[in-house]
Amino acid sequence: MPASIQITATADGPNMVTGAVELLWPSGHVISQEGEADGSGAIFLCRCGASNNKPFCDNSHLRIGFKSTEGDATATKPKQGLGAA
Repeated sequence: MPASIQITATADGPNMVTGAVELLWPSGHVISQEGEADGSGAIFLCRCGASNNKPFCDNSHLRIGFKSTEGDATATKPKQGLGAA
């Protein structure tokens, strides 16, 4: 069974991606992740829009004061178990 991939929106910061994942440009070319993973192997993808290293986070969210909102209309509770509705 392949390793689980998890994407977590961090509070007021980037999306943290754990697990083996391949990132692709719209053209289909692979985006190199070399040097982007932290000590645990996670990569962080910009969601504030201000990074100069897109799609990766460069901590620009700190400079611009990015604030995230949890619980907006797109938020749902996690599914419990396989096949849960």
